[in-house]
Amino acid sequence: MSAIEPLPRRSAVDELAAALRTRILDGDLDGGERLREQELTDAYDVARHTVRAALRALQAEGLVRIEPNRGAHVARLGKDEVEGLYELRTALEVEAARLALDRHDGRLPQPVHAAAAKLTKVCGRKTPRWADVIDAHDALHAALVAASESARIIRAHHALAGETRLFMVQLRPSWTLARMAEEHEQLLDDLERYGPDALRPHLRESADAVIALL
Repeated sequence: MSAIEPLPRRSAVDELAAALRTRILDGDLDGGERLREQELTDAYDVARHTVRAALRALQAEGLVRIEPNRGAHVARLGKDEVEGLYELRTALEVEAARLALDRHDGRLPQPVHAAAAKLTKVCGRKTPRWADVIDAHDALHAALVAASESARIIRAHHALAGETRLFMVQLRPSWTLARMAEEHEQLLDDLERYGPDALRPHLRESADAVIALL
């Protein structure tokens, strides 16, 4: 067996991108807020090229938008984008749930239930970071899609990760932590009891909540 090389340490770009990502997901940086290079350079004591690379990385995730001659700002989903995301998530997740149930004798596999339990645990903390709630939420929906065992659906769903995270940031004012946990516990029960179409009202309700705030 050949020698295993140590994993590279995280670069300043990765560290800055991680810090800004957490601030965006926690709502510390609001949608539409300008991200000025000089301010970030001074605040984080990094080089300007580091700031630019970190912003480009977050742009690739869909969390930041960079416009020529206008600079960078925190991305925010508009009504049409929320509606389009709902339509695509519904198409992918409902079919994924159908396949998952078909391939596991009408039940959802253990990793899906474990992910739901993790979301409930995170939501039950005294003061959880919303970024942690988003991570747990994403992990649950990813586990549900992974249970489909369809590589193409999994890849297509993963490509929506950035928009879905922005969506969850914008959902925060409407859904309490208790509701977040209860809705997803009920969702799994309904999927196993009534089938994949139980996902439709779940996704529709959250989309309508975000649209109402817009």
